[in-house]
Amino acid sequence: MAKRSIKTPPAKAAGKKAATKPEMKRATKGPTKPETKRATKAATKVETKRATKAATEVETKPALTRTTNAARPSGKARPAAREIRLTAEVAAGGCACKLGPGDLREVLAKLPVPIDPNILVGTENADDAAVYRLSASLALVSTLDFFTPMVDDPYAFGQVAATNALSDVYAMGGRPVVALSIVAFPSGKLPMSVLLRILEGASERVKAAGAVIIGGHSVMDNELKYGLAVTGTVHPDRIVRNGGAKAGDDLILTKPLGTGIIASGIKRRVAHADEQAFAIASMTTLNDIAGGLLHRFGARACTDVTGFGLAGHGNEMAEASDSIRLEIDAGQLPLLPGTARLAEDGYVTGGSRRNREWLGRRLRLSKSLAPALSEAVLDPQTSGGLLIAVPTSRSTAFMETLHAKGLRPALIGRAAARPRGSSVTVAVA
Repeated sequence: MAKRSIKTPPAKAAGKKAATKPEMKRATKGPTKPETKRATKAATKVETKRATKAATEVETKPALTRTTNAARPSGKARPAAREIRLTAEVAAGGCACKLGPGDLREVLAKLPVPIDPNILVGTENADDAAVYRLSASLALVSTLDFFTPMVDDPYAFGQVAATNALSDVYAMGGRPVVALSIVAFPSGKLPMSVLLRILEGASERVKAAGAVIIGGHSVMDNELKYGLAVTGTVHPDRIVRNGGAKAGDDLILTKPLGTGIIASGIKRRVAHADEQAFAIASMTTLNDIAGGLLHRFGARACTDVTGFGLAGHGNEMAEASDSIRLEIDAGQLPLLPGTARLAEDGYVTGGSRRNREWLGRRLRLSKSLAPALSEAVLDPQTSGGLLIAVPTSRSTAFMETLHAKGLRPALIGRAAARPRGSSVTVAVA
């Protein structure tokens, strides 16, 4: 390579001597080898210190947030972590994402009814779970339930989903034994740490129920879904079906209404923190206590109130019974905090509209009924309470026992004889 000559600039002021050629040569040559070595070592220490600090910051980030970058070149700023809100990832949450009861019945009506003498409860009356007899003293209770998130916290979502699935077994008077997880997960949109927390939450509730999760199945999906297939046991003579209510029976509801409306408020960020807390506490409360007392207090019929709302599941109870109408006292209906406020502001679900359309003339709402209460009886409940028909002579003792065990049940009405020719199965006034 040709050597480049460097001209010596002239002195800028009198009395100042211009640099000589040898001096200029040393100045343009740069630092000596020892100087270069020291500078490189210092730079290495600085880079190491920066890298260590960056690694520490990454390790201390919350487990349930994620960044859009993986490894980036040194020196480039990292974007802020994205907040993960599970309700923002789905179109509808909880039992509000169910197919409408009308559409579902239209399809199921075209399927052949299975015939087996050991099927004690099948699809004939839209009951909460199927029951299959294994012996004269033992029957299996089998159910499956899964849905999209209605809360933002993954652990709480797992708890709610598990509590909801277990409830079907309790509604039949049974005891859950084992469960299998059902997972649909958008692995390209959410970090796997979210799935871990969901599974941990579900395991906690299943363990509290005295059962165990022994496996499961997963698929990739655009929307997050989770639930359980639950197997329980019951004595064939102690099954409580959704039909069997008699005229004069009292109607007891073991949990307040409004989870669908609150979930709508959570999704739109208008539900207050205390309203969310009350709803989550209700949805994660097992129905084991009430379910375990059904036989003791002579319950004639029971169903858990979920996606079809109080009115929808009440209709199923009335239709499965003999010429019965459920008469609901609106003034006795328990509501979760925030339900009336959010309903009045229009935060209701599409499931509520589908329930109203499906019931049609079978539901009669008093003209004087407050709009919020009208919405509450149609609101799709997620992990709702048990609706129980109990003989009047036993209802007071049943209520007192539930209160003594820490529950807050409500006596919301009674079963009455349905007049001949009337299509109304549920009346709310």
